Amino acid sequence: EVQLVESGGGLVQPGGSLRLSCQASGFSFSGYQMFWGRQAPGKGLEWVSHVSGGGRLTDYAESVKGRFTISRDNSKNTLYLQLNSLKTEDTAVYYCATECTVAPPFRCRYKGQGTQVTVSS
Repeated sequence: EVQLVESGGGLVQPGGSLRLSCQASGFSFSGYQMFWGRQAPGKGLEWVSHVSGGGRLTDYAESVKGRFTISRDNSKNTLYLQLNSLKTEDTAVYYCATECTVAPPFRCRYKGQGTQVTVSS
């Protein structure tokens, strides 16, 4: 059974940083692209970033490029998202996911339960 468990969310002031983690189990982690998505109140699921199975290839939504960094540790079956220079518009539930299609709408076969990120002064 595929399981994805996110952690690391919280309340942070504008300009602050957070590091999200996602512990994966139930599948061959290193063989799969991994994704981060987010959903703001009243909006649909939005693609944020993804990383190749080996970790060398990454891509980002324009809205987060230069501020967020995706990475993975295949020895720990863990996916990360470093969030820097946070803005109020980054407030959302952040999801770890796999087997996704990025082309709108962003859809994933497997998704975690999410972790809340709130950016507010």
